[in-house]
Amino acid sequence: MHISRTTKRRVKKIGLPAETLLYTGERIKDGISIKLTAYDEHNFEEHTLKRVDECLPYKLKPTITWININGVHDPVMLEKLGESFGIHRLVIEDLMSIVQRPKCEDFGDYLFVVLKMLSYDEKENKIVPEQISLILGEKFLLSFQEDVKQDVFHLIRSHLRSGKGKIRKMGADYLAYALLDALVDNYFIILEKLGDQIDLLEEELMTRPGKTAMGQLYQLKREHLFLHKAVWPLREVISSLVRRESPLIHESTTPYLRDVYDHVAQAIDSVEIYRDMLTTMLDLYLSSVSNRTNEIMKVLTIIATIFMPLTFLAGVYGMNFRHMPELEWEYGYPLIWTVMIALGVTMGVYVRKKKWI
Repeated sequence: MHISRTTKRRVKKIGLPAETLLYTGERIKDGISIKLTAYDEHNFEEHTLKRVDECLPYKLKPTITWININGVHDPVMLEKLGESFGIHRLVIEDLMSIVQRPKCEDFGDYLFVVLKMLSYDEKENKIVPEQISLILGEKFLLSFQEDVKQDVFHLIRSHLRSGKGKIRKMGADYLAYALLDALVDNYFIILEKLGDQIDLLEEELMTRPGKTAMGQLYQLKREHLFLHKAVWPLREVISSLVRRESPLIHESTTPYLRDVYDHVAQAIDSVEIYRDMLTTMLDLYLSSVSNRTNEIMKVLTIIATIFMPLTFLAGVYGMNFRHMPELEWEYGYPLIWTVMIALGVTMGVYVRKKKWI
């Protein structure tokens, strides 16, 4: 029996008490990377840190502090960070359990948001999911990534460095919106790649359906499942942020969150369209295989029908009874050939006239 990777990750925590800090992902040899960005309308500074202690002085500063952590496999470091920023231990547990469903939880002093970032592996030709977690406070934003292979937040950092747009003039909630918007925009890149593959596979299924095309079809259905799991719950997350009466979400940020909600709705529409297309393509493949089998059976049946009377005649005159009068007749051999050819031609004309071939 095949057990999915997600199920294996959940099995790791069976029987353990609540608040147990256990990383459920694959083993990672690399250390954790900490990037700290502090800014306001007139000031900006950016640092790469090695220890959590170096973040603490920025907690008391009036600037907006964004701490991005790549790697959630070190329980000691995460626990220390949680104690420094007053994060509940259950949140730290969820950070290390990378099979969380996208969600948003309100803890009063901060909001905890779990999302999925999707990247496309060109070599493996598949979608790779990664859990992204955000902790939004009044003057700080903590973001957590599993790995550093792909960072969709580089444009946000570029805007912060250059001071372009509103991001330096707004609060931490606007920064959280910018990160959400970057993640959602990245979904459309994945959707475009998936759409191109569906178009190519549909053309192949129309021309030469085979086992290879069937394997590709099931692979696409699996990729679609990744998208569905990531995008569908996200609508509920963004909707809760828009409706939430939390002092951490300012009224000026709400319209931008509504815009992200619209983008998520568009992504969901695309996911639904692709689901219908994949289902239709599966039906098309099965119909093509069935039609091809029927055509083969029809040809074989027609051949058997034409040769059936010829086989009967050959069987009769192959019995070699001693007193068969035609066996010693001078014209028996050419006559039986004439009869057999006439029967074959007649059956062929009859089948053709009936438009069976």
